[in-house]
Amino acid sequence: MTGRRATLLGLSFSLLIAGCASVPRDPAARAEFKANHDPLEPLNRGTFAFNLFVDRILIKPIAKGYVWALPQGGRDALRHFLDNLHEPVVFVNTILQGRMSAAGTTGCRFLVNTTIGIGGLADVASRERLPKQIGDFGQTLWTWGIPEGPYLILPLLGPSNPRDGVGMGVDIYLDPLRYAPWTRNFPTGVTVARMGADGIDRRARNLDYLDEIQRESVDYYASLRSLFRQNRAADLRSGGVPVPLPAPDFYQDPGR
Repeated sequence: MTGRRATLLGLSFSLLIAGCASVPRDPAARAEFKANHDPLEPLNRGTFAFNLFVDRILIKPIAKGYVWALPQGGRDALRHFLDNLHEPVVFVNTILQGRMSAAGTTGCRFLVNTTIGIGGLADVASRERLPKQIGDFGQTLWTWGIPEGPYLILPLLGPSNPRDGVGMGVDIYLDPLRYAPWTRNFPTGVTVARMGADGIDRRARNLDYLDEIQRESVDYYASLRSLFRQNRAADLRSGGVPVPLPAPDFYQDPGR
């Protein structure tokens, strides 16, 4: 079984068990349950605990070492480089979304930063009034009217939903590195290293922020769920108006 098929099967299984989730019968509790859009909460909390454990013993210490070893200027250059490598994926998705102006801006950004910006180490394009665009296949599915499905915590990858999980897999296959002649076996070590570097850099940039949320939250899981949904909604709104389609009710009580 390929990795893509395994991912799709796993997400399909998540959707299946979402319909079997235990829904509160109390009206107030039911309203809160539906507002959270998290019928898989017991499963998600287990995955969340696993992710926190891995973060505590591995990812966070590496992120702290990264901050200690590399000055801010070096970390910014790496961030620009990683973002520039992702621009072709953004370009394809903005076209699929019909956002031709954003696609043109993204194409110009990639050209400018790859050349004048020395492979993307410097974000010259932003200084030239070519702002960074947002475009991923999860957002593309949203513009096509595909419902997000229930809130879902992915192992190591964190907060998501079935639509964005599928989108993430598609974006990996849109990655131009996949089609380079020296990357016959995909994902390659180069791609995995790039994804790891991206994750560590993002974790390093949020060390103090996440620590503060964890200290001040009565329920860290619920706080991050709320923040994820707010931030993702803002990302989606930058892609325009989706096709209106009715979303399935994952909160229907199977006993009724």
